[in-house]
Amino acid sequence: MANIDMNYIAGCGDIGRRLGKVLIEQGHQVDGFVHTETSQNLAAELGIQVQQIELAAQIHEKIQVSNAYLYYLAPPLASDRHDLGMQHFLKALTDQNQFPAKIVYISTTGVYGDCQGRWITEDEPLKPVAERSLRRLDAEQQLQSFTQRHELPLVILRVAGIYGPGKLPLARLKKRLPVIRADESPYTNRIHADDLVSVCIAAMEKGRNGEIFNVSDGQPGTMADYFSQIARRAGLPEPEQISLAEGESQLSEGMMSYMRESRRLDNSKMLNDLGLTLRYPDLQSGLDSCFADSTG
Repeated sequence: MANIDMNYIAGCGDIGRRLGKVLIEQGHQVDGFVHTETSQNLAAELGIQVQQIELAAQIHEKIQVSNAYLYYLAPPLASDRHDLGMQHFLKALTDQNQFPAKIVYISTTGVYGDCQGRWITEDEPLKPVAERSLRRLDAEQQLQSFTQRHELPLVILRVAGIYGPGKLPLARLKKRLPVIRADESPYTNRIHADDLVSVCIAAMEKGRNGEIFNVSDGQPGTMADYFSQIARRAGLPEPEQISLAEGESQLSEGMMSYMRESRRLDNSKMLNDLGLTLRYPDLQSGLDSCFADSTG
């Protein structure tokens, strides 16, 4: 990738480890940070040497990102509507005079709020409702301000629901929890974990400063269909389908917050501008990879 060999992954969880593994296989150096010792050990097994950093407090650890590609994957801390972790991280970069060559940030399509099932592009007005989405928008705005102030290139990826091997709702299906019936279920959008990694790398290589991309496979469906397809492939009973009104008393508030938003993502800008061909352009092909062995 260009003349820059060092890559820093802020938040090296499942997707970060997948990304780091691919970058190392391509011959690049990878560094970064994690929240827990467990994540640190899992990263080390792949040859990714990361620090353990607590974003909830002021950061004193040295962060070496100057002239490196920075992928920021760390989720916002679960508190109010602001991403305090992003605030602490950017302050540490400023205090330490560490400025990356380019930043790719993973955000969420939740910043669009409820679009009543319409097809939307990156030009859709932002109207997040859920606190998790408000935190993501806050992080986007912090990064935009930071990169403009220091004249650094930034690309934002608004990512749909992520699935893949080890990232399926099998535990939920085994508990026999119900889902909202298909005729009342909102549209949802997905991207396979391996395709997300490819998008991250392509965004770093080809994404222009200030660009925003919707990241999905472009084949939206309903939550009911998603759970039913996975159940059939896993040999589990399909979940009971209940009405939206019944869901208010039977499902968690977190699940119901997803049920109150419906949108279909146009991913043509991502495919065209980044020159991508997805490995898993629909749920069926993606589930084939998930169930290629017994692990699901």
